[in-house]
Amino acid sequence: MKQILFAGVIGLFLTLVGTPLLIKLLARKGYGQYIRDDGPREHASKRGTPTMGGIAFILATIVAYFLAKVITVYLDEDADASPSFSGLLVLGLMAGMGLVGFLDDYIKIVKRRSLGLRAKAKMAGQLIVGIAFAVLALQFPNLQGQTPASTKISFVQDFGWSIGPVLFVVWALFMILAMSNGVNLTDGLDGLATGASVMVFGAYTFVGVWQYQESCANAATLMNPQACYEVRDPLDLAVIASALMGACLGFLWWNTSPAKIFMGDTGSLALGGALAGLAICSRTELLIALLGGLFVLITMSVVIQVGSFRTTGRRVFRMAPLQHHFELKGWSEVLVVVRFWIIQGICVVVGLGLFYAGWAAAK
Repeated sequence: MKQILFAGVIGLFLTLVGTPLLIKLLARKGYGQYIRDDGPREHASKRGTPTMGGIAFILATIVAYFLAKVITVYLDEDADASPSFSGLLVLGLMAGMGLVGFLDDYIKIVKRRSLGLRAKAKMAGQLIVGIAFAVLALQFPNLQGQTPASTKISFVQDFGWSIGPVLFVVWALFMILAMSNGVNLTDGLDGLATGASVMVFGAYTFVGVWQYQESCANAATLMNPQACYEVRDPLDLAVIASALMGACLGFLWWNTSPAKIFMGDTGSLALGGALAGLAICSRTELLIALLGGLFVLITMSVVIQVGSFRTTGRRVFRMAPLQHHFELKGWSEVLVVVRFWIIQGICVVVGLGLFYAGWAAAK
């Protein structure tokens, strides 16, 4: 449990201290954000703000994860603080998606255009990273035969029949692409995606701790052995979630309005990948649609807008994604962000309530 606390505190400290150093470096190199010409007029003032800030919390999360383990062993030589396969896979997915986003951001800056990687190249990068994660997640069984992921669909835990490895890879890819692009679409206002992500990672810290305490490996001593969790490395997933929560919270200090730095695709794709990885490895694949409800809502607004325009020639919203619709209605940026955070907070509370209800219902 100490690792969870250490990881969160270290992640918070590293981004609080490290992000301003990254801001200076990016500003000196002229790596500034380009703003869409068809966006809200108020966003024009953001042109030139340093981007690729996701580098800060990606590195902070990785360092916090491993440093928390080193500190734990230093304080208690008998403690088992070795990295788990589940943890390494989630970190690898986060870093891989972040690399795709970095290439996208870098091309935007170098070629001085609002669009970076070509759509096919960007999709190819995401597919390569996603397939690698999905295939490896079905390997590395522990002594109980548990692998980091399961071929069964899950809500608060696995249910139903196995869909097989091929369909699992397709399902995992859908989740990874949906979450990474969902966070990317949400990252349109200062601090919006970062603050929402903090809440979801906080939820997954709780989920990991609860699953560890109610693990099937401890069935003989559980209050409710019928509702135990077949998750390979729940405590290590909680350590990663805590590191991400702390790192994003520290980054939010500099990313909140008026933002001194943007996370860019580097950060949004990495966060989406981390969310999908945590959901898959913690066997809460469908629950992430509720825990990350704001990302789903904003993604659906784009789907509805595009579908309506192509079929009827009319727009449902003044502008998509949804946050820009309310900006054009006259809401201030801060008002939109705070109210959307409230929506995200409600989604997390309801999601955790259903997670607990699933455990209680199995009594």
